[in-house]
Amino acid sequence: MHDATTQLQANLEAIRARIDVACRGAGRDPVDVRLLPVSKTVDEARLRAAHAIGMREFGENKVQEALAKSEAMADLPDLRWVLIGHLQTNKAKHAARFASEFQALDSLRVAQALDTQLQRHGRALDVLVQVNTSGEASKFGLAPDDVPAFIRELPAFSSLRVRGLMTLALFSEEATRVRPCFVRLRTLRDRLRQDAPDGIAMDELSMGMSGDFELAIAEGATTVRVGTALFGNRDTPDSAYWPGLAGAGDAGAA
Repeated sequence: MHDATTQLQANLEAIRARIDVACRGAGRDPVDVRLLPVSKTVDEARLRAAHAIGMREFGENKVQEALAKSEAMADLPDLRWVLIGHLQTNKAKHAARFASEFQALDSLRVAQALDTQLQRHGRALDVLVQVNTSGEASKFGLAPDDVPAFIRELPAFSSLRVRGLMTLALFSEEATRVRPCFVRLRTLRDRLRQDAPDGIAMDELSMGMSGDFELAIAEGATTVRVGTALFGNRDTPDSAYWPGLAGAGDAGAA
């Protein structure tokens, strides 16, 4: 096996082992936690190596980068592309062509644009609603208090299959500052489950990245988004992908 692929395999096994330990500590079954590899800036050759060792979905922040990769790797029809970054309405037409899932829905304008384009392509899309649990003005996502009313509007968009919630926790090395973000999302999800509209599922909690996914699992994450711990440090700073990260280095990033 090529050295780079060997390293990738070792990284994957190490992350799965960490997920197993975190699940055992939380009294959870590891099969209930999905590992979403975050492949922003990762080139096609490495993604093909990742596919060869069993990865079948990749999370991308920028729709045009993801679209280019999906077209280049169209010979691998079992791949799922998951958009995890903010989407502008004028990019909805691209997302509707290839994405299997969108984890950052936070506006009705984007919901409408996606629904229109998806119907044009005869497709449906799994979506998660992004919640700003840290209260940082620099971050996208709805304020927790605004989510219930937003959720009630979503049945109008028949091509969107609402599955749950997503958040980016506070970027911090201190668990006592990060954990409340995850608790906030889980508590909100549990509350929404009580009276979610027909056709709206509140099963998924996408939270936790390379630096904090064990904490997220302890608080109920069903999907953890891991890039750096899997593919290694990026040449591109995370501030190019996540707002509000200038000067924050890679701490806690996907």
